[in-house]
Amino acid sequence: MAMADTEDGSDMGGGADHAAGSSGGGAAPAAGGGSKFGNIRFGSVQGSAIGFGDHNHIVNGRQGEAAPCDPAYQELLEAVRQLAEDLRRVVPSPEVGALSDELDRAEDEIQRTGRAGAGRLARIRVMLQDASASVGMLASGVAVGQAVGALLGG
Repeated sequence: MAMADTEDGSDMGGGADHAAGSSGGGAAPAAGGGSKFGNIRFGSVQGSAIGFGDHNHIVNGRQGEAAPCDPAYQELLEAVRQLAEDLRRVVPSPEVGALSDELDRAEDEIQRTGRAGAGRLARIRVMLQDASASVGMLASGVAVGQAVGALLGG
């Protein structure tokens, strides 16, 4: 909302600052037309994020949207999600915990960037082998292994 000052420093905007500044108990307007609450004027703002007050969390960009994904990575993402869900029902072990953590990081990376790095895929492959006693019978584990193999070339 754009506001203008008159030559005498009074605020023509009629907003909360003007009302507070003109009430009987309010402080006198500050130099330049502001009141004790201050006046903020915007001309034109594009491609920016602005926050007022304490404890703001500003995000400048799309929030909650996934990056576009290559079909192979989309397949991997779906398999990773299914395996992560299935791992919650198996007997916990250090190998299963490490695999679960790496799957969470892979899901996050694919959602943010639309792909997963070769290093992450190689780690998942090794962790699948390490946790094979728990994961070997899960169809979702096989699906992740196949998707990783296809993306790594073998």
